[in-house]
Amino acid sequence: MKHYSYLLILILTLWSCGTSQTATESTAQSNVPEEDIVRIANDDIEYEIVIIEPGFNTWLAAMARPEGYYSQSFMEARNRIYVQAWNSRVLQVNRFDSNLYEMQIDYRPNINYGYDVNYKLYNYFIYFQLTHNQKLSTIIPRI
Repeated sequence: MKHYSYLLILILTLWSCGTSQTATESTAQSNVPEEDIVRIANDDIEYEIVIIEPGFNTWLAAMARPEGYYSQSFMEARNRIYVQAWNSRVLQVNRFDSNLYEMQIDYRPNINYGYDVNYKLYNYFIYFQLTHNQKLSTIIPRI
């Protein structure tokens, strides 16, 4: 079971700068290879996304549409839909696998996270749906 939980380990959240040190320390102490950790930060608004998912970094480089393909407003709209579905599933532990949906995502529509944060978050949702055969909305994930 230890191996199973490692394969599905996921930390995806937006942390305020005050707790990002704790997040950084906890990921550094875990036995997760560095290539399986994607860290996206927007220093202007002091938010960060940490994604720990084996294979995502490789998929992002090889399969995802290049930066600039989607507009920031497109990705923000999709991210709002996906985050709402994700957070709903985190709360429904009896219905959805808690190994897949471990933590809620604090994504606020009134905050401009910037292009990079939205790009990687959007692509993580696409990767997650394709890899884990999940459907977070009626929108068909596309790459």
